[in-house]
Amino acid sequence: MQQLYNSSNNNFPQSWDEVLALQLNDEENVLAWIETDLDSQLHFSKGIVIVTNQRLLTKMYANEVWQSWCYRQGLLLTQRDYAGIGCLELLDAHSQLMSWRYRVRSDRAVNRLIESFAQQLDCHLAGELSQAADTVVQCPNCGAIMPNGQNDCPVCEKQSHAPPPTWTLLRLWRFAKPYKGRLLIGFLLTLCSTAATLVPPYLTMPLMDNVLIPYQNGQPINNELVALYLSGLLGASILAWILGWARTYMLALVSERIGADLRTTTYEHLLNLSQEYFGGKRTGDLMARIGAETDRINLFLSLHLLDFATDVIMIAMTAMILISINPSLALVTLVPLPIIAWLIHLVRDRLRIGFEKVDRIWAEVNNVLADTIPGIRVIKAFAQEKRESARFYAANQRNLQINDRVNKLWSLFTPTVTLLTEVGLLIVWIFGIWQISKDEITVGVLTAFLAYIGRFYIRLDSMSRIVSITQKAAAGTKRIFDILDHISSVPESANPVHLATVQGQIELRNVGFRYGTRRITSDINLVIKPGEMIGLVGHSGSGKSTLVNLICRFYDVSEGTILIDGHDIRSLPIAEYRKHIGLVLQEPFLFYGTIAENIAYGKPDATPSEIVSAARAAHAHEFILRLPHGYDSLVGERGQALSGGERQRISIARALLINPRILILDEATSSVDTTTEKDIQEALDNLVRGRTTIAIAHRLSTLREANRLIVLDRGSIVEIGNHAELMAREGFYYRLYQAQVRNVDTEDRGFVPIAEHSVAGEHK
Repeated sequence: MQQLYNSSNNNFPQSWDEVLALQLNDEENVLAWIETDLDSQLHFSKGIVIVTNQRLLTKMYANEVWQSWCYRQGLLLTQRDYAGIGCLELLDAHSQLMSWRYRVRSDRAVNRLIESFAQQLDCHLAGELSQAADTVVQCPNCGAIMPNGQNDCPVCEKQSHAPPPTWTLLRLWRFAKPYKGRLLIGFLLTLCSTAATLVPPYLTMPLMDNVLIPYQNGQPINNELVALYLSGLLGASILAWILGWARTYMLALVSERIGADLRTTTYEHLLNLSQEYFGGKRTGDLMARIGAETDRINLFLSLHLLDFATDVIMIAMTAMILISINPSLALVTLVPLPIIAWLIHLVRDRLRIGFEKVDRIWAEVNNVLADTIPGIRVIKAFAQEKRESARFYAANQRNLQINDRVNKLWSLFTPTVTLLTEVGLLIVWIFGIWQISKDEITVGVLTAFLAYIGRFYIRLDSMSRIVSITQKAAAGTKRIFDILDHISSVPESANPVHLATVQGQIELRNVGFRYGTRRITSDINLVIKPGEMIGLVGHSGSGKSTLVNLICRFYDVSEGTILIDGHDIRSLPIAEYRKHIGLVLQEPFLFYGTIAENIAYGKPDATPSEIVSAARAAHAHEFILRLPHGYDSLVGERGQALSGGERQRISIARALLINPRILILDEATSSVDTTTEKDIQEALDNLVRGRTTIAIAHRLSTLREANRLIVLDRGSIVEIGNHAELMAREGFYYRLYQAQVRNVDTEDRGFVPIAEHSVAGEHK
């Protein structure tokens, strides 16, 4: 194959080498490329997109046909990110020529591809062919190709801070659609109740002209007319009250259900996202989105949106009545309306940006709470109460400052609208008195006008106030849909394979994994037989926990395949596959509840006898019976009422209860004392019997009974064998073991015999 022009392409996939070499023309060089791993239906399907100095090439792995497009006028290569799923599109002046989908790992390769394509297109349109590699300059930060003669990278400079548009609220129709019948009834009730509230001012006009003014002029009061008008006023008020109650109750029911559906859907979607998503999120922020943001949206739908609809209907009906009574006076009444509309438009975007900042800062406050409350024991142990208090104070002060800025703008806007409405009312008085003096209208007409105008301007002022509420709801809706729009990087198979039974054979073929731009593992080839126990050995950062996470499919491989009983794990339903895996972690996580509920977490329908049997096998039955309420004892938040060894034995019982064919032990005995370790080891002996077991342990002596030890270094397998074989070789494993036995410092080799954490942060 042709020599690639930059160092980043030295990792060009070997699987494409031969097929690509047959496609390249003479003097055609590969400039940039990306691998795609999804088809248009978001199913797994490998492909590649390549930019050369002559054309754009692409092929799906399962397809025999290569496609290519030579550089010509009108071609455009663009990229969009759908919250974790990238979409690369090739367009011309008339249509979309091709699109590719891929799981987003890093934008660098995509940016490099697009920039290379754009540069080659420009060169060909200008009649200039691409020159040698040394004419290409790349950004040192992102790797994108730099435009000729420019020192600033356009990719690095391109940052989008678009505020959430108000039309984001329209996306809530997805949740409102099931209740469209009730919404229609609510709208009709709103229409009728608003119309009923407009009847009393209309009746004051004949009451003034036909009863009160004639009485002042010496005529007797017509009691029948008085009774008729007052009965109309009373009836309209009662009817408006009944209709208002009915519409408020109906729409409140609907909005509560929309809010509940929104919370449930968001939470369910959140649970189905991959581990990779949670690695970059804060707990407090996610809690705020599902809790506070949905409450704000619910309040907007149940109260403020209803008021807004009522205001619009009221203003429209009032305007029609005023025009029907006296068009010229109605025109004067509506003078402040365009000015208020202009003010609303003026402050809307500023408020929208301000409220989005308020949401982000408030999430910081929640993040501090989410960090400190679960970690209160550590805070007290290190006497850091003042430090955490200062951290909360700082976050709260930032929240206060942002709110002050928003309130400064809002405090000026609201009184201005009120002033305009008062001025409008004064203008109506002046114009109305002038028309009465010319006998163009009666006092009753002016009285009715003033009654309507009072309601008109109150509604207008109310509509102006809803600007801030709407922007808050729009900002909250955007943050909710940021979760709902995110597509898991570990998707379900479109045509899943269901395994009746699982034997437990695991095969890793050429497995590689990248986390962002960092390669964690590469070229891992391993076959684990059913019932075999293997140990993963290596210094911190060698890829042990990464391998376990890939087998559990918390992440998907970037390269290669993982097979279970000969089936690609990506073809199996995720939940169905994980039911065959038992996981025992270094730091077991227990949920707030009873011991029995925690043991039965993986099998909620387990009988009491099954729970007790699992606890006995895990050597937990004895200490459980010593507790005040036995199996019904509460374990406290995250199991804080129990010791570390007790929590670990409950987690072992939890794994035993589901009877998994595959068992993962990740530092299961590293955080307990020697005596407790002996009890846990006996429990583990019961657990591993007859199961395919993968064990990670920093104490190499605990892995002597493993059938094989897999020694990892820098993401690759360097040695395989049992303890005796590896010691006889006096290689990598031998040096690790001797270092532990002698308890010497091996910092220079990167080996630190301490507990390790999972991928996302400190990988193994």
